[in-house]
Amino acid sequence: MPMPAADIAALIKAALPDATIEMEALANDNDHWLARVTSAEFAGKSRVQQHKMVFAALGERMGGELHALQLHTSVPN
Repeated sequence: MPMPAADIAALIKAALPDATIEMEALANDNDHWLARVTSAEFAGKSRVQQHKMVFAALGERMGGELHALQLHTSVPN
């Protein structure tokens, strides 16, 4: 079952409350998304560590309900 952008953003926001999240559909199937996540929690962490934090927020949904998620992570200016 596909996963709507609002559900993905809510899960990320629950794990990273200060995050700003922009979702973009990569296909019209609620299954392929680009998430731009900005959070102060990413400060001092490598890109891989940042992505792991986001994937941890999604838990078992990644690869199940959520088929594909492209990530762009950053620290606020």
